[in-house]
Amino acid sequence: MQITNNVASFNVWRNYTGNVSSLRESMSKLSSGSRINNAGDDPSGLAMSERLRAQTRNTAAAASNVENKLNYLQTADSWMQKIQDMLGRMGELAVMANDGTKSSTDREVLQAEFSQMQEEIVRITDDAGKFNSINLFDGTTVTQQVGADGGQEFTGVAISLQSTDTTDLDGSAGTGSATWQDLVNGAGAGSGAVSIANQSDAGSAVTAVNAGIDHVSSLRADVGAELKRMNQTLDGLRSYQENITATESRIRDVDVAKETAEMSKYSILQQVGTAMLAQANQLPQGVLQLLG
Repeated sequence: MQITNNVASFNVWRNYTGNVSSLRESMSKLSSGSRINNAGDDPSGLAMSERLRAQTRNTAAAASNVENKLNYLQTADSWMQKIQDMLGRMGELAVMANDGTKSSTDREVLQAEFSQMQEEIVRITDDAGKFNSINLFDGTTVTQQVGADGGQEFTGVAISLQSTDTTDLDGSAGTGSATWQDLVNGAGAGSGAVSIANQSDAGSAVTAVNAGIDHVSSLRADVGAELKRMNQTLDGLRSYQENITATESRIRDVDVAKETAEMSKYSILQQVGTAMLAQANQLPQGVLQLLG
């Protein structure tokens, strides 16, 4: 019998401290909801989890970029709808002015409204049509990151619709007699300026306005196509974010049912260990019986 070194007690104490440590780990995981609370819990799992978390954050930021672009395009389309409404009215005025039964006074009244429509289109395209201080109609292209990784960028369509645009109404370079610039700037803006001040000009104005409507419609078609694409991109980003979040959750989140069972096991072992440690500490006292 030995009293200097209580080997049995040391053995029980070693198992006891191991169980207490495991119990603490289980309690930590359950209280935090995370299976990995420090790098030592699962080094490779931690590394993978952090990469996935970065992807999740980047994807959310990219989705925000796409949502901004959708709002940008919708704003541009709304303004162009207003422009087309005004062009439609200008067409009506031109047809009304191309009427030999109307007097010069009648045409002056029609021309006054026609000019107001022209000036409003200029105001919208040159100044008022903006999104977050960015002019929508000066031909600027907007480039954005639309993915979680570097290089995943997209450059949108250019919408050139200002009063200085010399594009012919058939979409070609400004070499013809009826350009967008002539249509919106009106009488006095140049030799080719579109007006309805007299009957012959009114007849030509009908053709010019119809071509202008087609020109704006073509730009709206480009914007509409990009809207469709951006919506698809946004749906893809949200689906990707959902999937990588689920993957990261499987790696990092604690399985509550399993960990609760583990905690119960170690709690019981800790209690049993306490009792066994008390028994082991009593063993050396057997030497006193030998001393009588």
